[in-house]
Amino acid sequence: MRTAIVLFTRDLRVHDNPALAAACASAETVVPFFVLDPQLQKLSPNRARFLHQSLADLRESLRARGGDLIVREGEPVAETMRLAREVQAEGVALTQDVSTYARRREERLNDECERHRISLRLFPGTTVVPPGGVRPGGGDGHYKVFSPYYRAWESAKWRDEVATPERIALPADLAAAPLPPLPDGESPAALNGGETEGLRRLKAWPRHIHTYDDLHDDMAADATSRLSAYLRFGCLSPLAVANRARDLDGAGPAAFLRQLGWRDFYYQVTQAFPKISTQPYRASGDTGWRYDQDALQHWKDGLTGVPIVDAGMRQMQAEGWMHNRARLITAAFLTKHLGLDWRDGVKWFFRWLVDGDVANNSGNWQWVAGTGNDTRPYRRFNPIRQAERFDPDGVYVRRYVPELASVAGKAVHQPWRLPDTVRSGLDYPAPLESHRDEAVWLRP
Repeated sequence: MRTAIVLFTRDLRVHDNPALAAACASAETVVPFFVLDPQLQKLSPNRARFLHQSLADLRESLRARGGDLIVREGEPVAETMRLAREVQAEGVALTQDVSTYARRREERLNDECERHRISLRLFPGTTVVPPGGVRPGGGDGHYKVFSPYYRAWESAKWRDEVATPERIALPADLAAAPLPPLPDGESPAALNGGETEGLRRLKAWPRHIHTYDDLHDDMAADATSRLSAYLRFGCLSPLAVANRARDLDGAGPAAFLRQLGWRDFYYQVTQAFPKISTQPYRASGDTGWRYDQDALQHWKDGLTGVPIVDAGMRQMQAEGWMHNRARLITAAFLTKHLGLDWRDGVKWFFRWLVDGDVANNSGNWQWVAGTGNDTRPYRRFNPIRQAERFDPDGVYVRRYVPELASVAGKAVHQPWRLPDTVRSGLDYPAPLESHRDEAVWLRP
């Protein structure tokens, strides 16, 4: 093959990138290509910023190997076919994904490639085990419960990591235009994007992974990997990350590997149920929602009057990221205490989270709301018990809710129980009324 296009999407890396490696092995010249879709850029300023940083880093990595990154703006399939005509491409390589948007893009690209007699090759790379790579007994359907999925996932034969191409030859006379200006994000403390930064963090992570089992729920310790955004954009290969954990012994690496299994689990759920962001996976639990815009806004702003909830919501706006335990607590508060629709939570998280993707954001929201893959759909998260267990000294709360900085110890979790003379001096609201539970945690 003379010329192939590699259409980058959520695989913004040169290491363990099967689509890029295959194109370099089979074609004389290769055009690494990314299309900025204006519709997606509007969804999250935080992710738009991270994406642009990742594209700049990818361009440098490709240039170091003799290539470059061609970036254009528009509808991805139309722009890909326009470029294919310019360079007389005979093939297009694409990493598969599971969202409705990605699958429609793949279908349209397949139709256009067939029409123009261009070969389209699809590759794995967004997960450790491809969605559908393991199936329940009989081979039909998908896993609806995590534990049996994880057993199959662990014992499955994983593909080999592919080598980074040493040289990438770009077609002659194809010039790369400057990248668009870096957009402003909304979160001042958001992580910087790019494969280089992701690899730096991955290299450092094994020094801390052995305490992951003990500390990953410790909200004040901040002892999680912070690799999720790099996995979401494919700056890191999920397989490479899983292999690093698999090579280590102990409870910490095993617990971390299990989280990667959860990530893959929701990808295979989303492949089977692509409307996961808008329709309940388990319809019987999707009833009785309230639509109180005032309560919803207080939740969004981190002004619910429940400190552990407000701390999580404010962390998300400050950093474009939220501790996983805080995600469970804040989501449960919206759905199980306020009785508000989980879809409003999906949208708000998707706006702010740099690591927000369709499969995991929506899948986890449905799990908490009782409409998804939880085998105990009626479970409750008591926010005060959660706070006292995972932030026992109130360090996490005081970090993100400065109004309560003067409240000592675990009393910070229930400011409504403080003496009137103390409470009146705090510029902090009373808790929102619960509409689903008796809210025994509010009782004196």
